[in-house]
Amino acid sequence: MATQTGHVLPAAYDALNIGIALYDPKSGAILDGNERVTEIFGYPVSELRERSISEYTANTFVHSVADFRSRLQDSAAGESHQFTWRIKRADGELIWARIHLSQRVMSGETYVCAEVRDITDYFETHHREELLWRILRHNLRNEATVIAGNTARITAAAETETVHEASRTIRSRVENLTDIVESVKQIERAVAGPGTDSTRCHVTRKVRGIVNTIVTDYPAAEITVTDRAEMWIDSSDAFTYALTHAVENAIIHSEAVTPTVEVRIGPSPNTGRVEICIRDSNPPIPDTEVSALFDPTQATETAHGTGVGLFVMKWCLESLGGELRFERSGDGNAVFFYLPARDPPGDKQ
Repeated sequence: MATQTGHVLPAAYDALNIGIALYDPKSGAILDGNERVTEIFGYPVSELRERSISEYTANTFVHSVADFRSRLQDSAAGESHQFTWRIKRADGELIWARIHLSQRVMSGETYVCAEVRDITDYFETHHREELLWRILRHNLRNEATVIAGNTARITAAAETETVHEASRTIRSRVENLTDIVESVKQIERAVAGPGTDSTRCHVTRKVRGIVNTIVTDYPAAEITVTDRAEMWIDSSDAFTYALTHAVENAIIHSEAVTPTVEVRIGPSPNTGRVEICIRDSNPPIPDTEVSALFDPTQATETAHGTGVGLFVMKWCLESLGGELRFERSGDGNAVFFYLPARDPPGDKQ
């Protein structure tokens, strides 16, 4: 067993960008740590050795010191633990840390090695996102519903064409707003639980099923689906959202009486991934909207059916391990989906 003043961890650990602390599972004391862990806790190792768990745990944190000690003892017995902890630094600042505990046996003695990461920025950003989702899901939709209801009353009571026209404009904008909220909900579902509800699907059959649903809403459109090979993907609602937006955007923004959309499926020539190309003959998608997808610093106003729809496609595909690419010219737009190719399931579903 190392003494309270001796160093146990290799000096090479000081070069790591992750905090490493070595615990005595019986006393709960930190015996040694690298430079990164001293930066996270705000104490030098010599002081960390003298601090109890309660001294560097936020007073208002919901989990108790007993929880931490119990996890130390379980980890010493060979059961690894990973959890979030609210740390109170030496200067009183509170931060969020992700801690992974695992057994470490050295010179016949059993210790617990703690890998500590400061996740404050991520944790707080995540909670801000949750608040934003909630506002968009409930508050914004509810307000839009109220506006739509009152607009209908204005339309019914309007005595001039000017008032009628203003009311129709308001209602149209409210409908757009409601559609944007729905698009954001789709993004939330895709990024909140990627892969949790995926199933192995035959790509062409899956695409045809989605297209058949779209055709019922846009009977004037002509949509063709062709494939060059039988391919399989792990699909979820995220794939349905992405493809629906791609095809519907092509229809909505067509200037033709009969909008035409071509969907081609096959292996990517470079990687062998599943490549799905949605091609139209519409005016090119604006540069600002494509730039906003791939450059976080690009500020642009987006409208449903273009900007928001593109974000739905991108985030949904990325949640499935895929990516999005565009080709634009005077002849139209080609939207490419790339997804990992999978082996057919045993039951050939």
